[in-house]
Amino acid sequence: MEFDLAIKIAREAILHTLLIASPVLVTSLLIGLIVSIFQTTTSIQEQTLTFVPKFVAIFMALLILGPFIAQDLMNLTKNLLLMIPDMIK
Repeated sequence: MEFDLAIKIAREAILHTLLIASPVLVTSLLIGLIVSIFQTTTSIQEQTLTFVPKFVAIFMALLILGPFIAQDLMNLTKNLLLMIPDMIK
């Protein structure tokens, strides 16, 4: 396997990892920010208050974006399998 091909595969893997993880991470970040603003304005300092809204929001994000994530992973796997003959050269 050539060095350029290995770099291309690594670059695609990192890009797809970011594409797959970013919706969940952004959702968690936004819900955490909203809950923290709510806690600040109401003076509620309960540490466990953020878990349920984050859990529900992440579940909903995965439910909505699950087909996109699965399709992206299938395309990545298909492309990697099609690249096997180029790796053997």
